[in-house]
Order: sequence, then structure tokens, then C-alpha cells
Amino acid sequence: MKPLRIAFVTPLYPLKGGIVRFSGLLRDALADRGYDVIPVAFKALYPQFLSKGAVESAHAADTAFPDKVGLVLYNPFTWFRAIQHIKLLKPDILLVAYWTGFLAPFYYVLARLTGIKIVVLLHNLSSHESFFFDPFMRRLLSSFANGFVTLSNAVFQDVSAAMPDIPVLQLFHPRYEPEGEIPSVRDARGALNLDETCPVLLFYGYVRHYKGLDIILRAMPAILKREPKVKLVIAGQFFEDPGVYMRLVEQLGIGGNVDLYQGYVSSERSALFFAAADVVVLPYRSATQSGVVQLAYGYDLPVIVTPVGALPEMVRHGETGWVARDLSPEGFALAVGSFFDSRNNLTSMRSAIAALRQEYSWEVFAAVAGRFLEVEASRR
Repeated sequence: MKPLRIAFVTPLYPLKGGIVRFSGLLRDALADRGYDVIPVAFKALYPQFLSKGAVESAHAADTAFPDKVGLVLYNPFTWFRAIQHIKLLKPDILLVAYWTGFLAPFYYVLARLTGIKIVVLLHNLSSHESFFFDPFMRRLLSSFANGFVTLSNAVFQDVSAAMPDIPVLQLFHPRYEPEGEIPSVRDARGALNLDETCPVLLFYGYVRHYKGLDIILRAMPAILKREPKVKLVIAGQFFEDPGVYMRLVEQLGIGGNVDLYQGYVSSERSALFFAAADVVVLPYRSATQSGVVQLAYGYDLPVIVTPVGALPEMVRHGETGWVARDLSPEGFALAVGSFFDSRNNLTSMRSAIAALRQEYSWEVFAAVAGRFLEVEASRR
């Protein structure tokens, strides 16, 4: 029997970021299930001055997009070349990654000019930073989508309420395993000039307002009253003025307990930060799901999150991490205090994290998503 041919439109390497990594792993997992997966990758998403270095050079052999396609989201002239390429591929169905309204116009044109059914892999229904045109983009999304795959119950509920006539599959964000060798705690802390005995909190990933870095910074004075030696390590690329945060650190008088590593973090460098950490903090103001949680679990690290979006779904409170009572610095400081109280139970915590990782496998995700794509492709 001929395998289902899936054209997967998404960002892939050499672009950077969590959605790029997710897409590459999903492509491989679907291929391992026997599906004929053809990637149609974006060459660029945003103009260089907006991308903050979100693309890197790559050898030709590593590049996921053919030169003749050159799909650039902000250049509509490239859309038609990509669409013609997709039509030549004759896929049975289109799987498209969606996380911002900026994608909706291209996908609308893609649906209209190919006539091929589209299933939307919905990372977010709305952009984290809301824009005035979000309601229009949502209506546009409902006009071309034949099905949705969501990564959390929170997004599932949102899309089901907004578009009740479109089939929706609720799945989960699969686990991320460490890439390459994991250094020892001693080596990692030595490389980062961290005391081997101090508790280390890790804030990791892109820094945007909704990620709430200021919340954990404002929580630090209360945390330091409990654990004067604690270190907060911040590792990630800033999409806003880092000076705002550095001035806040100075005003709070916590400079000696905050280490800042600005810029995109490679997988090798990521291993260093996670190996050195005791816990990963996500003081987010809003969230759907988070690859950082799954990345932390991959390193057997617990997480501390705020009670927003799908973050509480991803944490077994008191077992694999802690959910703060609210979005306040005081609430987050209390959750960090609960972590300090539980450090003697690291063995049972790691067992709970290992069990949770087994539930969030790429194999299960690809099997269920693949069956959904088969049904939607055959639906008249």
C-alpha cells in the first residue's frame, strides 16, 4: 500500500529555535512510522533586522530547503514558487506549522492555489505578543484549515471553542533528549565559574516580555533570604533591551547572585547550563506549552512554573516540579522555597521525571498524529 505523502511546511535547520527543533524531530518520527514526509522549509521568516540572529549559515548538505524554492515568509513573491513546487510533489495532505498570525496569509494562499487539504500543527492559536490583526488572522485560519493538531489541552480548548466545526486532535509536547555528551556537574560548574555547593536556578531560552524574567529577578531578594548562596543563571537571546533587566538587577542589589549569558545558545552550550543547574525556572506571564520544560526533563531536572496556559499540565506538582500560586514575585519565591525543602528527595523526583518522559514519546505522537492525517486526507 502506498504510504501517505505529507508535505510538511515548517521552519527547519539552519533556522534556529524551539519550533525548528520540534519540526525536525517530528519529521523524523513520521518518517520512522513509514510516512513519505517531504519537508518544505522556510529559508527565512522575518527580515534580518527583526530576526535577532535567528538564522545561521549551514553547509549545503545540511540545508533542508532546495534552492529553487527559497520560501521566505515576508516575501510573497517566493510563496508562488514554493506553491508550484508543492503542486509538483503531489502530496496527499499538507501539514503546516502555525504559531503566529503572520503565517495565516501564506497558508490561505497555499490552500486556495493547491486545493490540497491542510492540517495545522498549532503551537499557539494567537501570538504571545498580541497584535491588533490577531482576530482577522484567526478568521483567516478558520477559512482554510481542515484539521488541527494541538500540543496542549489549553490550546485544544481555545481552538475547539473558536472553530467548533473543524476536527481537532489534542496531543502533547514530546520530550527532548540531550544532544551529545552531558558534562558532569563539577565540569559544568567549573566551566561557568560556579560554586559546586550553591543552588543554581536556570532561566533558559529567548527573553521576551511574556517569559517573565523580571518576575524571577524581583523574587530573588526573598529567595536570597532563604538561601544566600543561590545563583540565578540566565542563558538566552534577548528580543528586547537587556539593559532594562541589568538596571533591575542593580536596583535590587542582586548582581552578585545573577550570571547573564546573552546570545543564542548552541546545543553544546545548552548541555553545560543544564548540567550545572539544580532546577529550571519558567516565570512566564503566558504560555501554551514549553519545549524548555521537556528539555529540563531530558536532563532529569525539575521545573518551577507559573499557573498559566498548559504549563501546569506539564508538571506533577511536588513530584516533577512546582507550580507557583500566582504570577507575583512573592508567589514564585514561595515555589522556589518548596524546591529547597524537597532537595533531599531528588531520587524520587528523578524517577517521577523519568516516568513522565516515557509518556511524552515522539513515537506515540507520530503514531497518533499520523492516523489523524490519514483520516483527514481520506475525508471527502
